[in-house]
Amino acid sequence: RLQPNYPNPFSSTTTIAFSLAQNDRITLIIQDISGKIIERLADGYYTAGNYSVTLENKGLKSGIYFYSLTTNYFRETKKLMVK
Repeated sequence: RLQPNYPNPFSSTTTIAFSLAQNDRITLIIQDISGKIIERLADGYYTAGNYSVTLENKGLKSGIYFYSLTTNYFRETKKLMVK
């Protein structure tokens, strides 16, 4: 399960939380509006549990971006905004 990022919109940092019901390989990426991958926040094998990742604004321009969590069993995407 992918949680909404907080704060949203953000200017310097935002936190993205997710939880896994079972052990799984995951990727968590940030994409711009055109679908280009901007940053890979997590990539690897994770055990079941709750996690959070901090996204630092390293030159992201103001606008809308998307973050996606992909596992072997599902994919979920949410929107984030940079001030």
